[in-house]
Amino acid sequence: MRKLYFLWKCCVFLFISGLLALMGLYLYAYITPKMDIHGSNRIVMFDKDDNVFYENSSNTSWVSLNDISKYAKDGIVATEDKNFYSHNGFDYLRIMKAMYNNIRTGELSQGASTISQQYIKNLFLTFDKTWNRKIEEAFLTFELEVHYSKDEILEGYINTINYGAGNYGIEDASLYYFNKHAKDLTLAEASMIVGIPKNPTYYNPIYYFENAKKRQKVVLQSMFDNGYITKEEMEKAVNEELTFHGKKANNYVVSSLYYKDAVISELNSISEIPKSLIDTGGLMIYTNLDVEAQKSLESIVSEEMAETGELQVGAIIREPKTGNIVALIGGKNYNESQFNRAISAKRQVGSTFKPILYYAALENGMTASSTFVSEPTTFTIGNDETYSPTNYANNYANKPITMSEAIALSDNIFAVKTHLFLGTTLLRDTGKRMGIKTNLPNNVSLSLGTTEIDMIDFSNAFSTLANNGIKNEPRFVRKVTDLEGNVLYEANYEEEVVLDNRYTFILNEMMSNTYNYDYIDYTSPTLLPVSGLLTKKYAVKSGTTNTDYWVVGYNPDALVIVWNGFDDNQDINKVPSKVTKKIWARSIEAYLSDKESFWYDIPKGVTASIVNPISGSTSDLSVKDTLFYIKGTEPSFDIASLNKNLME
Repeated sequence: MRKLYFLWKCCVFLFISGLLALMGLYLYAYITPKMDIHGSNRIVMFDKDDNVFYENSSNTSWVSLNDISKYAKDGIVATEDKNFYSHNGFDYLRIMKAMYNNIRTGELSQGASTISQQYIKNLFLTFDKTWNRKIEEAFLTFELEVHYSKDEILEGYINTINYGAGNYGIEDASLYYFNKHAKDLTLAEASMIVGIPKNPTYYNPIYYFENAKKRQKVVLQSMFDNGYITKEEMEKAVNEELTFHGKKANNYVVSSLYYKDAVISELNSISEIPKSLIDTGGLMIYTNLDVEAQKSLESIVSEEMAETGELQVGAIIREPKTGNIVALIGGKNYNESQFNRAISAKRQVGSTFKPILYYAALENGMTASSTFVSEPTTFTIGNDETYSPTNYANNYANKPITMSEAIALSDNIFAVKTHLFLGTTLLRDTGKRMGIKTNLPNNVSLSLGTTEIDMIDFSNAFSTLANNGIKNEPRFVRKVTDLEGNVLYEANYEEEVVLDNRYTFILNEMMSNTYNYDYIDYTSPTLLPVSGLLTKKYAVKSGTTNTDYWVVGYNPDALVIVWNGFDDNQDINKVPSKVTKKIWARSIEAYLSDKESFWYDIPKGVTASIVNPISGSTSDLSVKDTLFYIKGTEPSFDIASLNKNLME
């Protein structure tokens, strides 16, 4: 009996303590300044010319609750938070029920967020789940409930949530999906739109109609269960045939949403930017986006990948001199998949890693005409382990070839021999020096690009090569202000000389031969299929793995990287590599079409020699090219042998 009495006292104590704590929270919320729900969630992004290219909400698309279809309002409440008008921001019974079901099933399958809580979550740039973040969200939910009526909260929520395809707010969504205002939505249309925010990509009715239809039925069933509609209305809406509009303004670039996501990702790494938009009242973000370059890149990708099925793509255009990312494609279609492969996917880079190796080789005594034998080779790499790389399609020269030819033809045997000759740690250290942040392994296959690297990180190395050995950081954001114009952040452009420009020049010259007909030998230069598309001089390298195609190429004014592959890592050999090569060639040519053509000046201390680029001979010039060397390392010129060769 005494134990029961003690337990009862404890329960009373906990209840009173909880009640006092709750009262304290509401008192605290009451005395805090009233947040501006009309502006706090606003993000506006500007391109390089300070024109708006993205806006997640605005005064022009905000509609009052009275101008929203009753079906949409009722559908959201019935589906997302049926007790919205009776709770104080937290549905405690729903929370306990969700906890019980999660414990019973052993999975975190059920949540209990109310509309108020979800609205507050939308006021943050990130969706991390730290305890500090959850506590802050709870405080803000109390503030929201204290300062605003339920109708005001619902109005704000409906006007700011993500309805997919770059539409934030019910008015934009209604115009996009059905070409009508939010107040005019029918029950069938409203229930379709209301279902989208659960997963804006998966439930997009234009691209995934079956998914959206199932979700619409869930919404309608919830509306029926909660007394908002009759069974007859529900059945009629389920069977109503809908016609979708699926269009935005003519100047809208769908792929710029991938760029927008990359901007948000960069913002999360900038300490000066508060992660809660409430702290800033919204953000004005000035970016490096070149809208014309983005349009062109989107158009080229669309044309070249029209018949490639599930094949995916990532591509960026970067200015080597500044590091600015001026255009970005993160997938074939943002409306179908919002996964941004340009910033989030790590893929094996294949032979595109070889220029890093050959820079290290030049810096450590090898030259453009240094030779190794290209033939099937098994390498013993220690502890009785062996490594037997192969050339593409098992094509081998079966004779000595030069570094210049090895680059043009992408010879794997030459690359591995170079890597082992230099020592495997050198390549890893060189990649890091060029700006690659990914942890590179110290192994023999690194020379063939077996390591997975994301596109932005990988671009650092080639930007350094393209910028005469000067390293800089990739940038999407120039400046960030609050909605009043107060500067919160301004990019500080820093650069560092990390490579010798003599060797970068020699390497860049060799890489310009990957589309040179004079290098046809036991196989063809790798970029030869697109040589007819190129009007300017580029340093370029392609790479192929079982699952990936890459092309990386540049000149002093532009670096373009393109990747193709499947998200599920299926074999890519049924897709021609020319798709990737054409996207690269057309994209860099389009970007530079109205710009002067520049190439690199010959640095002091570099000299040129006419050499047979296949054998390295200075006497047999049946094939010849101008190769570059550090003065004192150029091959000797045998006049007697040359004259004899000419006489014959």
